[in-house]
Amino acid sequence: MNTILIAFISLLILKYATSTLLDVLNLGYVKRQSAAVPKGFSDFIDLPTYQKSIEYTEAKTRFGLVSNFYDSIILAVVVLSGLLPWLYTSLSATFGFGIWGQTLVLFLIAVILGLPGMPFEWWSTFRIEERFGFNKSTQKLWVVDKVKGFMLGFGIGYPLLALLIFLVTSAGDLWWVWGFTVFFLFQLVMVVAYPMFIMPLFNKMEPMAAGELKDRLFALAERTGFKAQTILVIDGSKRSGHSNAFFAGFGRFRRIVLYDTLIEQMSHEELEAVLAHEIGHYKMGHIPKMILLSGITTFAMFGLLGWLAGGTWLAEAFHFSTAVAEQFVPVLLLFMLLSGLLTFWLSPFSSLWSRKHEYEADAFARDAMDSSEPLIRALRKLHKENLSNLTPHPIYSRFYYSHPTLLERESSLIDS
Repeated sequence: MNTILIAFISLLILKYATSTLLDVLNLGYVKRQSAAVPKGFSDFIDLPTYQKSIEYTEAKTRFGLVSNFYDSIILAVVVLSGLLPWLYTSLSATFGFGIWGQTLVLFLIAVILGLPGMPFEWWSTFRIEERFGFNKSTQKLWVVDKVKGFMLGFGIGYPLLALLIFLVTSAGDLWWVWGFTVFFLFQLVMVVAYPMFIMPLFNKMEPMAAGELKDRLFALAERTGFKAQTILVIDGSKRSGHSNAFFAGFGRFRRIVLYDTLIEQMSHEELEAVLAHEIGHYKMGHIPKMILLSGITTFAMFGLLGWLAGGTWLAEAFHFSTAVAEQFVPVLLLFMLLSGLLTFWLSPFSSLWSRKHEYEADAFARDAMDSSEPLIRALRKLHKENLSNLTPHPIYSRFYYSHPTLLERESSLIDS
């Protein structure tokens, strides 16, 4: 067995073992606290609801343990069995080695490799989410969403990947710089285009109806220096009982979107605090910072891809023939499949940076509302209604959580 395969197997086992250990650690930590509502939570959540949140965490974690094992086995089989070279060679024999043919081969292989995960997506929606009262979707809607996603992926991804392959064949050794430029510009376009054109294909998004709530929210936007043209309400209840709010776009294309479930669950003052938090992300410059980080990461990934594509050793290590290994698509396929074994270890760092942004947005909201109480009440309702894990293991939350825990956020709001 060559060194590359040994490295792959080692990284796969290490990632699987680490993620499994974190899940088991978190699950045991949560279950040990299930007998009574922990101190600090009893004034907003009763014991049955708290225990239901633990059951929800347990169900998702056990499902995650199974799906993680399954995904690891599938990846090992695809990479080690020779299936990937066989798929590539067979499809290339049919569609050719030209730019459009290779793009189609790449797209079809991506679709085929995504099929084994479909039953797990279905089970998550119609068994786990259904069991805890969150799923509002139907079988028909779920299938329609998948078909729409496929069509969008093909319509947008096919020409983009074709352009990348064209750059590889025509832009010389620095093709990866041009590839990065194209994909980064595409990311910028999607920041604006996604909430404006793509999300409406799946959900109805309408300006908030006139009334007291709209007046309060626009007054908040005015006094915080956020010139909002509209606040959108999305029909999240069409698919899920979960609630949320988010900020998208930048410049004059910025949009604040509130879930209809969130509006149903919260008072006007609490919604005002949630909006203040989202405005805080804008005022603190979090969107440009995240775009900059994404750009740096994308540049590094394209640089690595350019280096890997400079030789045939990677593809040959995973059973591609020498002639086929000279093609770009096999390297790109392997890069897409294997990069997660490395980026997994970056999760704690991205989570740390994201939590810093959340603290800053919380502080902005507190100052905008002249009190921490409205935001604390809103956060408590969000956690209660979504059956969020109120007591995650500290190591687990540091590794995965993009948001601080509820107690951490409350402590920061009160103490700072």
